[in-house]
Amino acid sequence: MTTVAEADALAALAHAGQVDKTGVPYLAHVRAVAAGLAPFGPELQMAGLLHDIIEDTEWTAGRLRAAGVPDRVVGLVEAVTNVPGLAYEDKIRRIAADPLAALVKIADNAHNSRPDRSARVPTAQAERLAAKYRAARFLLWPVVPAEDIARILTLVNPDLLSELPVQTAPTRGPAPADAPGPPPRATDGRGGFTAPTERLDAHHATSAHSAASSRAARSS
Repeated sequence: MTTVAEADALAALAHAGQVDKTGVPYLAHVRAVAAGLAPFGPELQMAGLLHDIIEDTEWTAGRLRAAGVPDRVVGLVEAVTNVPGLAYEDKIRRIAADPLAALVKIADNAHNSRPDRSARVPTAQAERLAAKYRAARFLLWPVVPAEDIARILTLVNPDLLSELPVQTAPTRGPAPADAPGPPPRATDGRGGFTAPTERLDAHHATSAHSAASSRAARSS
């Protein structure tokens, strides 16, 4: 299995009948993540299509390799897969240790953060998830070039572009000399991203409960 089309077919097979927390077929989510990774080549696209296959289906890393999925793709899928007992913040830090895995998770995070998805869940849940996703971005975004983040966001969730540091936000050419400058943005003291007030580990218990509920809903 060496093509994006083959990975898409495998994702369609593995996620058949599954819906996500918003009630949308799971396949739509993984395809959106893969679309955001298209600028980075076929292996990243394949990883996007398969990023939930180990966590949410019966497929294992060994089975993926036996099916011919490239080892690097399987490695990326393993990197973004939940580890039982690992706190959510620790999971994100583990992903951030591999910049390519971070790209996959950034695309996943961007799609999960779309306003049209948030509108499909209860307000309290939407607010909790939004805080969790913001905190994850604070850990993930600094490990990859801002222009790569912008490429993903432009394709997956342009609403998040405003969170990029102003000095690296994408532009459409030089601004006129008399154009007003952007408003100042708070930074973390390193010229980077403003730290969110929420702590990721504050969401771990509720995230685990939500994941269990989602798996139960898919299997019912």
